[in-house]
Amino acid sequence: MINGISAALSGLNSLQKKNESIANNTANVNTDGYKKTRVTMQEELPQGVSTNISKIDTPGPMAMERTSEGEVMVEQSNVDLGEEIPQQMLTQRFYQANLKTIQVQDEMLGSLIDIKK
Repeated sequence: MINGISAALSGLNSLQKKNESIANNTANVNTDGYKKTRVTMQEELPQGVSTNISKIDTPGPMAMERTSEGEVMVEQSNVDLGEEIPQQMLTQRFYQANLKTIQVQDEMLGSLIDIKK
């Protein structure tokens, strides 16, 4: 039972990293040349979740901007809010599910201790 709580906690840690990545991407949506990051999660044996953070190097759209040297083409951020917002919503739900898992396991452990008394 303690192992289940440990696995759920590793999931919470991974989801927190994913949420931080999404927040950073969203904050830099208007930063010229910014490259978004993605967090991928995978199963860790014997249980748990590990994370991998990678930078997505696809080019952002080009836009004409005025500078002191005249008009130049500048690469904008490759962040798409149409991707980031739904990912943030899903991450929030996954986080809530992991919290519920911990709560249920805690209640089961409490019941087991009460039975043993």
